[in-house]
Amino acid sequence: MRTDQAPVISRLQYEAPAYAIDQVTLEFDLDPERTRVKSRMQVRRMPGAAPTAPLLLDGEDITLQSLLLDGKPYVYAQTDGGIRLDKLPETFALEIVTACSPRGNTRLSGLYMSGDAFFTQCEAEGFRRITYWPDRPDVMSRFTVVLRADKSIYPVLLSNGNLRSQRPLDDGRLEAVWEDPFPKPSYLFALVAARLVCREQRIRSRAGREHLLQVYVREGDLDKTDHAMQSLMASVAWDEQRFGLSLDLDRFMIVAVSDFNMGAMENKGLNIFNTKYVLANPATATDADYQHIESVVGHEYFHNWTGNRITCRDWFQLSLKEGLTVFRDQEFSQDLAAQSGGESARAVKRIEDVRTLRAVQFPEDAGPMAHPVRPDSYVAIDNFYTPTVYEKGAEVVRMMQTLVGRAGFAKGMQLYFSRHDGQAVTCDDFLAAMADANPGSALDTHRQQFGLWYAQAGTPRLRAQGRFDAASRTYTLTLTQACQPTPGQGEKQAQVVPVRMGLVGRDGAALAFRAGDRTGRGPEALLVLTQPEQSFVLHEVDADPIPSLLRGFSAPVILDDGLGDADRLILLAHDTDPFNRWEAAQRLALSRLLPAVCEGDLKVDAAYLDALRAVLRDPALDPAFKELVLTLPSEGYIAEQLGEIDPPRIHQTHQAMRLALAQQLQADWEQLWHTLAPNRGYSPDFADAGRRGLRNLALTHLCLLGDAQWQGRAYQRVKDADNMTDRFDALAALVGSRAQLAEAALQRFAAQFAHEPLVMDKWFALQAGAPGAEIEAIRALMRHADFSLRNPNRARSVISTFCQGNPGAFHRADGAGYAFWAEQVRALDAINPQVAARLARAMDRWRKLAPPYAQSAEPVMRELAAHPGLSADTREILGKALA
Repeated sequence: MRTDQAPVISRLQYEAPAYAIDQVTLEFDLDPERTRVKSRMQVRRMPGAAPTAPLLLDGEDITLQSLLLDGKPYVYAQTDGGIRLDKLPETFALEIVTACSPRGNTRLSGLYMSGDAFFTQCEAEGFRRITYWPDRPDVMSRFTVVLRADKSIYPVLLSNGNLRSQRPLDDGRLEAVWEDPFPKPSYLFALVAARLVCREQRIRSRAGREHLLQVYVREGDLDKTDHAMQSLMASVAWDEQRFGLSLDLDRFMIVAVSDFNMGAMENKGLNIFNTKYVLANPATATDADYQHIESVVGHEYFHNWTGNRITCRDWFQLSLKEGLTVFRDQEFSQDLAAQSGGESARAVKRIEDVRTLRAVQFPEDAGPMAHPVRPDSYVAIDNFYTPTVYEKGAEVVRMMQTLVGRAGFAKGMQLYFSRHDGQAVTCDDFLAAMADANPGSALDTHRQQFGLWYAQAGTPRLRAQGRFDAASRTYTLTLTQACQPTPGQGEKQAQVVPVRMGLVGRDGAALAFRAGDRTGRGPEALLVLTQPEQSFVLHEVDADPIPSLLRGFSAPVILDDGLGDADRLILLAHDTDPFNRWEAAQRLALSRLLPAVCEGDLKVDAAYLDALRAVLRDPALDPAFKELVLTLPSEGYIAEQLGEIDPPRIHQTHQAMRLALAQQLQADWEQLWHTLAPNRGYSPDFADAGRRGLRNLALTHLCLLGDAQWQGRAYQRVKDADNMTDRFDALAALVGSRAQLAEAALQRFAAQFAHEPLVMDKWFALQAGAPGAEIEAIRALMRHADFSLRNPNRARSVISTFCQGNPGAFHRADGAGYAFWAEQVRALDAINPQVAARLARAMDRWRKLAPPYAQSAEPVMRELAAHPGLSADTREILGKALA
């Protein structure tokens, strides 16, 4: 439904449902143009609900054909968002028949067609586009689903739970009956009807129960499913081992679909995935693709308990399931990395997660869409599937584990499940379980204050000052915290900030110390900051130290540690904490990049180059870690450090610094290229992926030099590499250096992979993100025969990459980039508001732009916001950006 004035939904207005639906049977007669849905519900009034309470059923873009209450027609009232039934008995049976058009559903929400197959996406509010229902997460029901469809076209019929029966019908259709033994909210409902092939694996749980794992894909893609299956098996085993949580169904299914708004969806027992996070083989997927598949498969499987068995009371509690499950998938990936690459691999994964948090969540916290991890209000819930809810929410859970310890966190999880299995609960319930399971811990002591991490928006800023007293062998560390006002929230209260820290001597040695009367002397301590300003006295310190603060990124804050270049060079060379070694490199790079952006004088000095050279030559460091250290902060992260943003100037400075590193470290890059040459076949494991990553970073820098020899080698790799990582990184090196061979390489690549949609997404995105990309070049990509605005992956690969991932080319003083953006937001909003709203967020930070850009952007944004018929999703984003 389109509306100019969508209502604001407030968390404080929550009311428990007046009616429960204990059991429902859904019958689907599937037809692309007109699908018939019969719903038979067993309804009862909840204890404490008023006898006059109405039953409110949500419905959108569906046709109501009949409604019977206890077998008889019943009078209902139309509402803005559905229907209302009044004067109801205490218990009753309700039968509703509706019709919908899956073929006409371009929003990909509810029941829709992808090609010639049926799929569903019901989170957050898609079920109301299938049948009339109280479409809210705190109404949990047991579903029985009957599917009927033409057997010759749709031989695979899937839904949640366990298959109870399947039979051919006399009219040429196939009927399948599925039963889910566990109550679930409507957002977890799913069905699939398609012609698919399947990879199967039988496993036995620790408890001795047998399960069938299945990965369904379109014909021709079965050879790309092994990694997804291996990731699923690893996920099942990890959740049993780490948290004692077993698979609770006879079977667990993953289905891949190419038209999907999200990454994947955790529907109970029937996970529906974007093909991007299922399909992989060495010829078509990069190392990053393999890592993402492992992470997303784990994430959706882990939802089986954290999201499905225990779900959200309301959508304001979204991080209850998403933040917790992101934390779980991060821990899963770190543990798997450590199995093959040791603790260094765990640290690399942690750094990658923090880099993502800073790139996407910190800017959100500093902009007009800033909101708490548990939001207080929304217009369109789809707009709150954000980095704050997911990534920052995961950091909040991680801080709980830091405060109670790994064993304490496991106890908290056990208490959480024993209290709330089968319920719809809140973030406060999870925090209470963690604190109650760990009495006397810092989390228990400060539980009310810790809850501010859910309630307050914004990124706290910490400032550190240290003073060493040689006579008393003490080091006094004073920490202050503050958080800037955000939209709707003024002055902020002090939060609980766990600060892991150590001390490093000027000679690079780790210094032992004692942090308190009841602690022994050691190399590390956990300080818990709870006040706006707080001093901690460290005892038995033998030398003037350099503080190594926020180790492992122990809290999602911005830290001003007051250190200078000399201190950071020591930390980069010697800190025992890998995160802070990497962080020292990032800060050293920023201290050279930021003055150059502001003043135009880039200085890449010998001390900095020697430090990087030492990292590259250190045989004790993993290649993956070296690659992270030698990769400069992103242009977006640089922008966030500035009060006023000039994106083209930032891009020019960033490119100049990359060129300087290429020139000054040329001999080392060449040495790496030769010493890291592969000597065996492809494997996506940590060690091999790290070697490839560092070798390809070397090739990227060597191509920047403009040397025909190195660009020729890159072109040769585009032609004959035995894996997609090496092939695509070589192509990116040519495009990024604007090599003469780039166009020929792009044409060769497209000809070779024309029939691989996910590979072509990379090809489109590489050109949309190329340095200096012109708008006409983007329009030419959109005129390509394989481009479709209706496919979210393809639209994102071109339009979102240009508008959100290529700031140096997108932001133009003449406003042409903004006009293009507004045109595409309007076009997408007409067919898929969810994708349009995400694209609209490209202009969240327009007020920080330098005057020529901001002055060009504002009228375009205001004209777009005034566009008649704009969806509530997109209107909310623009309204907040312009407020």
